[in-house]
Amino acid sequence: MRRWWTPIALALVTMGVATGCYDHGYNSTGTTGILLNPPANLSYQLDPSGTPGQPAGILLRWDVETDPNLASYRVYSRPSPGTSFDLRGETSSNTFHDDGAPDYQYEVTAVSVDGTESNPSSVVTVNESLALESPATLGSIALDGMVHLQWADNAYASAPGAFSYYRIYSAGYNLDQNLCDTTWSIEGTTVAPTFLAGALTDGVPLCFAVSAISLEGYESAWSPITAATPRPDGANVIVFDVQDSVGRSGFRFWLDANGDGVVQRSELGIVGPGGGTAMDFSVSRDSTGLWLVPQRAGVQVTAYGNATIPDLAAISLAPDTGYAATAIQALPMWGYVFQIANPGAAYYQYGALRVSAVGTDYVIFDWAYQTDPGNPQLLREGK
Repeated sequence: MRRWWTPIALALVTMGVATGCYDHGYNSTGTTGILLNPPANLSYQLDPSGTPGQPAGILLRWDVETDPNLASYRVYSRPSPGTSFDLRGETSSNTFHDDGAPDYQYEVTAVSVDGTESNPSSVVTVNESLALESPATLGSIALDGMVHLQWADNAYASAPGAFSYYRIYSAGYNLDQNLCDTTWSIEGTTVAPTFLAGALTDGVPLCFAVSAISLEGYESAWSPITAATPRPDGANVIVFDVQDSVGRSGFRFWLDANGDGVVQRSELGIVGPGGGTAMDFSVSRDSTGLWLVPQRAGVQVTAYGNATIPDLAAISLAPDTGYAATAIQALPMWGYVFQIANPGAAYYQYGALRVSAVGTDYVIFDWAYQTDPGNPQLLREGK
């Protein structure tokens, strides 16, 4: 289905020769001169700008003329049907780049060494009816310093022969106002319906969008926008039960060791003594199994859903309710979310666990922690 605008695609259309600013077969003195063949196979490619419907420029190409009498090529264009072709520029190359919004049609002539101008090439029309569809969906998974993006591949599926690649954009995101910044930057390009945006700062929310580019260079409308906030994580952490190994029975997502209020790598994922008030939780054992026991004041926990989850990435968003400061049993393949009220903080912060194994006296888990206060996006799957 086409969107509200119709992006330009590039079609080669042979049309009748229009009257322009050339005098075919005559040189500059008005006498018969050396008449070259018109340039063959004229085509073009647009420069995506990031704004659907507003390409940044156009690149024209045609076959090289090998006749030694060739001096240059002249490029003509017209802005609309029925108007005359005007000289756009002259070049000795078989390409021509024009900045800004393209005209409606283009054609090219060959000029011989005595100034004689050939008949024009076939006309190419900037055809707005051959647009690719915009990606129908866009989802994201926040990772440690990265965001994984995945979208519907309908732009390719609907027109495989016209598809070229996808462009990925990002902007800042105001979580409180649920608004993206107005300044967008290109993150990269890919031919696949997935992309890993890297070198991102943990705890900084971002918006993402994707467009589809045709072989001719025209850009589709953007996909729906999704938001994600990269956050630190860790894998295969082992914590023992407090009954057998007190010194390695506690875990804290973030321990602000220097008291500066800024999350640093060395302060994350701390394994330490359980049973006291320094850790977010400790592991305790009874006759029924191993339990995750909230320790610090302001720390509460809830199970994520009511069944096993395949991996940590399945925890998309911290639940709004269901937290308690009471122990919860550690079960293999289950997910857990911790709501943490740090002293002096205006907002909750959230940590997530996915238990990978439960031994007789230890628990192994993967963890994630959202460093952006009040942000429940642990692994954001979509907006």
